Amino acid sequence: MRAVFMGTPDIAAEVLKCLLTSEHEIVAVVTQPDRPKGRGKELAKSPVKLVAEEHGIPVFQPEKVKAPEAVAQLKEYRADIFLVAAFGQIVSKEILDIPKYGCINVHASLLPEYRGAAPIQWAILDGKEVTGITIMRMDEGIDTGDMICRVEIPITAEETGGSLHDKLAAAGGPLLLEAIRQIEDGTVVYTPQNHEEHTYAKMLRKELGKLDFTESAKKLERYIRGLNPWPSAYTYKDGKTIKFWNASVSYEKFDACPCGTLVSVRNGMLWIMTGDGILQVKELQPEGKRRMTTEEYLRGYPLVPGVVFGS
Repeated sequence: MRAVFMGTPDIAAEVLKCLLTSEHEIVAVVTQPDRPKGRGKELAKSPVKLVAEEHGIPVFQPEKVKAPEAVAQLKEYRADIFLVAAFGQIVSKEILDIPKYGCINVHASLLPEYRGAAPIQWAILDGKEVTGITIMRMDEGIDTGDMICRVEIPITAEETGGSLHDKLAAAGGPLLLEAIRQIEDGTVVYTPQNHEEHTYAKMLRKELGKLDFTESAKKLERYIRGLNPWPSAYTYKDGKTIKFWNASVSYEKFDACPCGTLVSVRNGMLWIMTGDGILQVKELQPEGKRRMTTEEYLRGYPLVPGVVFGS
């Protein structure tokens, strides 16, 4: 098939790489405009654009893909199908109606669960044991289209947002190729979603990572994993930010004390009181410093029980 690929971040780049190993012709790539990045605020190309340029594929970067001139350009590609993965813009009905076989989307959840912007991280934050990839035919809603196929991916007890992202990225391309095969040979079955069962994965913001020690240790540990590597889980000590990168949970009993209080320093961990259980911090990052084990941190910043985190 002649296909236009629409996507922007790393997960979409991995899907594009898989497509480029197939017999399908990617006639153009549509991605977000270059954006300022880093301390120098220099314009950075999206991961999808970098892959496209490496393979000599034309790149189209509309500020608004719904604009009349952008729609006209999409029509010029005369593609059979549009393939979409984490593009980052709403695709209008006018665009959905352009290709013969419609617009097919790769979504990183088991729809109708976790429609929206951050399905990978929210599956971990909410304590799910399984997630996956769903391939669907797009409609005018946000991740509401009929499903074509999907694959389940278990979420391990050590899973981070980064490790789950990589697993889902690896699964997305092959599943999309299977969906295209079904469309080509006429065996495809479009299954409507049960909209009454849908959940929404809202966009991640930095403030989501601020740890509230009145919550349970189990929930805090999930946030530390789910928000790794971005936006990261953090708290404060003596007015400075300190990020927590790896932790576990204990239900050992200690004398009552305010949540956020350091109750023990042993086994290379900080033991912090929470609303339910003890958060055992194994890896952290002081403000302005590199990421390190708690054992390394304690050699430079010795702590004793009674210190309170969160302010």
